Amino acid sequence: MSLPAGFPVERIHAMYRRMLLMRAFDEHAGWARREDRLRGSVHEYTGQEAIAAGVCAALGERDYISSYHRGHGHCIAKGADPVAMMLEIYGKAGGVCGGKGGSMHVADFSLGILGANGVVADGVTIAVGAAQAVRLLDEDRIVVAFFGDGALNRGPMLEALNWAKVYDLPVLFVCEDNGWSDRTPTRSVTGGPGIVARAEAFGIPADSIDGNDLLAVACSAGLLAAEVRAGQGPRFLHATTCRWRGHLALDRGLYRDPAELATHAEQDPIGRTRAWLLAQGIAPAVLDGDAAEAAERIAAAAALAEAAPCPDASELCTDVQDTGAPSWQ
Repeated sequence: MSLPAGFPVERIHAMYRRMLLMRAFDEHAGWARREDRLRGSVHEYTGQEAIAAGVCAALGERDYISSYHRGHGHCIAKGADPVAMMLEIYGKAGGVCGGKGGSMHVADFSLGILGANGVVADGVTIAVGAAQAVRLLDEDRIVVAFFGDGALNRGPMLEALNWAKVYDLPVLFVCEDNGWSDRTPTRSVTGGPGIVARAEAFGIPADSIDGNDLLAVACSAGLLAAEVRAGQGPRFLHATTCRWRGHLALDRGLYRDPAELATHAEQDPIGRTRAWLLAQGIAPAVLDGDAAEAAERIAAAAALAEAAPCPDASELCTDVQDTGAPSWQ
């Protein structure tokens, strides 16, 4: 897909730099978990970076996103501080959630990042709830719900699609279809004509694209986000992509076909975007410098996280509701 007339190459270059930062972050996070340098689960986003970059480029700071277990890239794409994120996944003081949330619960409400969720499809219901609040408060913002293809077979997902359409809420559903539901091929447990048909069955207009093509993501997400922002109701973006790693950092992926894995390098969204930028006249040295800068930023963040202290014991019971049931006005 080509860019619309007047679309600045620098915007794609900026998205490329975000993708490099996402890749460096998750490559370190996966390595650190495998080396037992941090605790908890780590689900690497490696190979899917174009979706987060392209979608979040269509959003403003006031817009909301919700994520899922493979969510580091979404946070970086929305503008979260990689240092605070690194401190968080290491469980250290100064983390974006105080070091108490870990990898699957990175959130920054000041940037509209509502957080990830370890319960499949529950982040989607959070997004729809946020969209309902936006509607009730008559606010000028939209909500993006990121989720994987495995979420389409969960009850909360179908409830969220239905609710969003019934009330024509300002939400963009983004399905990152990497073909796997944990360790199960999604197609083997999915009935019917496919993912897009699920959205269309609820009357939600949907677009299906190559999620490893940054230009395609940026164009489609830009158009769909604009329609949502204009009050035209929910939209659905189905983006096919590749999961380079196992479901978890400790998952060696021995159940996968080596031929499938061999094709991933050809579909690498970073490599494809680099080739496009080179064709637009960006010097190789500039792009090499971008990669070096991303690696240096993440290495520095990791070194800081390794040396940082854990949260003080006095923080154990903070951020916990202890006043009984809320009072409704």
